[in-house]
Amino acid sequence: MTPTTTTTTTPASPPRGLRDFYENPAVPVASGTPRSLRQARMLARALGPATDRPRTVLDIGCGDGTAAATAAPLLPGHRVIGVDWSQDALRRARTRIPYAVRGELTDGGLPFGSESADAVLFSEVIEHLVDPDAALDEIRRILRPGGHLMLSTPNLAAWYNRALLLAGVQPVFSEVSLRGIHGRPGKEVVGHLRLYTARALREFVAASGFTVVRLEGAPFHGVPRPLRPLDRLACARPPLASILLLHARRT
Repeated sequence: MTPTTTTTTTPASPPRGLRDFYENPAVPVASGTPRSLRQARMLARALGPATDRPRTVLDIGCGDGTAAATAAPLLPGHRVIGVDWSQDALRRARTRIPYAVRGELTDGGLPFGSESADAVLFSEVIEHLVDPDAALDEIRRILRPGGHLMLSTPNLAAWYNRALLLAGVQPVFSEVSLRGIHGRPGKEVVGHLRLYTARALREFVAASGFTVVRLEGAPFHGVPRPLRPLDRLACARPPLASILLLHARRT
């Protein structure tokens, strides 16, 4: 089993070592299509059609724009804007989406006014952040009251990670070094700093000023092919799923 080989870059300005890591063009900056589609459908249901006015949707940590480009056809009439810290990621994102701007997730670093956005896509970003508390504070600042947060992140307690831990193996998605893989399956370093269980993610988001609406599971494209039916089956129980998809609203 490989680690999550397609991830978004963090839009918050990281320390020097992480900064160099995320500006490396070899570091993958997209998320898997099954996860992106599930998340986009959740957002489309939440926003509804653009009958009265178009909503502003920010894809924060947009990476190469794949998630925003996947969501856009499901959000007709709404405006989707990509935001990322990495200039290399933004160059790639602008080939897929009309709007992509640079922004950081700390100290008012997002280039948007307070209460100016209707929804935020936050796809496979939070696990890369040094300060996730400041990130959710900044997202809450730019969201309108009742605005939607669609957050996705790998699940520390995925069904196979539970078995790996029992065997004394480092869980998939977790990393102990930016230079190599140690003690776990996989071949690529992707820069994960923090991992969440379903319970921890719910509690963390709620403590940051959001009301959790729904938690769903999504499959992970890196699961070996013979195990993929089991991985899809696990999505019915989000605490066991590979990827956690959380919908919350700003209070």
